[in-house]
Amino acid sequence: MALDNLVSIEFTTVELDKIKLAIKDIDTVLAGKAINLTPEERHRYARVSYEMLPWVQKSFGYMHTEPTLVPAYIDMPELEKDFKARTDIEPNYTSLRSTFEKLDDLMLLLGHDMYTSCIAFYKSVKAASVSNVPGSTTIYQDLAQQFPGRPKSADGTK
Repeated sequence: MALDNLVSIEFTTVELDKIKLAIKDIDTVLAGKAINLTPEERHRYARVSYEMLPWVQKSFGYMHTEPTLVPAYIDMPELEKDFKARTDIEPNYTSLRSTFEKLDDLMLLLGHDMYTSCIAFYKSVKAASVSNVPGSTTIYQDLAQQFPGRPKSADGTK
């Protein structure tokens, strides 16, 4: 069975240091501004999706053109601050999402390459263990722990 090598790359120490520094710089800017939500909180709050944004912007515009219709409990200076901050940060958010997608795709492909090679090795060790090749049984038994719940065969292997 031929294995697909979906990606073949290397990073230099300088490149890795640049990535770490860029992330650190972003984290430094966001320190004291970003809030870490729990998974429950992330589901609780409304999201302004791409489809919803025009409606929100239109509503915000009406609040400015018809201020007498704005309820007293809406803090307009705070809302304006929120709008400005979101508008200011959105291009960076979009750019970082694109960057994250590249990293996520890269991690997926690298992981796939690693996993398929390791599964091929595992199957080879399993066959060697069944054939009583010296040293293979201990390795097979150690690696087989990753796949619990599979019934053992009569000879004690999975």
